[in-house]
Amino acid sequence: MSSSAPAPDIAVIGAGIGGLTLAAALARLGIGCRVFERAEQPAETGAGVQLAPNAVRLLRRLGLSDSLRQYGVRPLSRDLLRWDDGRLLARTGLGEECEKLFGAPYVTVHRADLHRALRDLVGPVVRTGHRLTGLAEEPGAVVLRFADGSEHRSELVVGADGIRSVVREHLAADAPVFSGRRIYRGLVPVEQVPELADEPRVQVWLGPGRHCVCYPVSGGRLISFAATTGGTALPGESWTALGDRGEAAEAFQGWHPTVARLLGAGGGIGCWALHDREPLARWSSDALTLLGDAAHPMLPFAAQGANQAIEDAFALAATLALSRGDIPEALRRYEELRIPRTERLQRSARSVAVGSHLPDGPLQRARDAELASGSALEGLRWVYGHDALAAAARWTKERQQA
Repeated sequence: MSSSAPAPDIAVIGAGIGGLTLAAALARLGIGCRVFERAEQPAETGAGVQLAPNAVRLLRRLGLSDSLRQYGVRPLSRDLLRWDDGRLLARTGLGEECEKLFGAPYVTVHRADLHRALRDLVGPVVRTGHRLTGLAEEPGAVVLRFADGSEHRSELVVGADGIRSVVREHLAADAPVFSGRRIYRGLVPVEQVPELADEPRVQVWLGPGRHCVCYPVSGGRLISFAATTGGTALPGESWTALGDRGEAAEAFQGWHPTVARLLGAGGGIGCWALHDREPLARWSSDALTLLGDAAHPMLPFAAQGANQAIEDAFALAATLALSRGDIPEALRRYEELRIPRTERLQRSARSVAVGSHLPDGPLQRARDAELASGSALEGLRWVYGHDALAAAARWTKERQQA
C-alpha cells in the first residue's frame, strides 16, 4: 500500500481455504483484516484436495513449503482407467515432468491439514461463532449483522462464505444449480488398499453414469476417495453430512476390485449432492466482493475449486495493494482478472462430468481413443501455468502504459 493511503478496514466472511488464504496474502502485503467464521470451532472436516501447480506456487509464497512437504504427497501421475477391468486409458505425468514444465509440483493433501497450516499463519484475526445474517451498504461502510445480535462496520467486505453465500445474496438474485449427481467422499487407511501403497498416483475409474477418483494424502498414510453417481438433491446438506457405505457400494457393484475395497472399508463416509451456479457478469459493488465458491462454485470434476479460491485470494490482495486505497477500482481490476478465467473453468468442469460418464459404446470408445492420443499435460498449461500474482501485476502495468 502507498504510505499516503491507509489500509482499508477489511472484513472477510468465512474461514475456509479461500478466506484464510486471503488473510495470509493480505498480511504478506502489510494489509490487515478480520475474518468472521460462523462455526464455533475451526473446520477440519472434508477429505482430500488436489493442489495443482497454479495454487502450490502461491502457497509456497506464503511460506507453506514445509507444510506441503510434511503433509502432502506428490503423485507421479493421473491415471484414467476403465471402470471394470482397470485398463489404463490415459496417463498424465504429475511428477518431475509437471514440476519442470510449470515451476511447481502437483500435491495432494488432506483438507484438514491445509486448513490447519493456513490457520496457523493468520492466527488471531479469525473470529469464530459469527454467523452472518444480513448486511447493508452505507456511504463509506458496509454494516454486517450477525446472529448473536452484534454488528461490525467495514470499508470492504469479502464474501468467502461458500456456495450458499449470504454476501452473494446481497449482490445477485440467483440460486445453486443441482447437477443431478451425488458424491461420496471418504478416507481409508492405506493398509486396507495395499495395491495403492507403492506408487502415489491419482487414479480415476471412468464408467457408465459414474466415476471414482482416489489419491494418497496425509503423507501417504490415508487414501482419499470420491465416488460420483446420479442421484437426487439431499435435504440439510453440510460438509459433515454422513452417507451410507452400503448404498455407495451398491451403486458401484461390478466395478474394479480397488473401487469395491475403497467403498467397503470401515469408517465414516460423507455424501453430498453436487451443485454449482451460473457464472456472474459482476461479483462486486463498490465495497463488496466475492471469492471462491461464493463467486464461482464449480463442480469438482476439474479438481480446481480450492485452487481457484487460492488464486482469487492472491489476485484480490494484489489489486488492493496496487490500487493505492481506491477500493472500487481494485474490485473492478479483480473482476477483470478473475471472471473470464473462472467462468471458463466452471464450464470446463461441467463438460468433464459429461465426458466422464459415457455409457459403453461408440461415444465411449471415441473418447478413450482421444484420451490416449492427446498430450494432456501440455493441454493444461492454461490452468497449471497461470500465476495469479504475476497476472495482477502485469495487468496493472499494461493499464498504466495504455
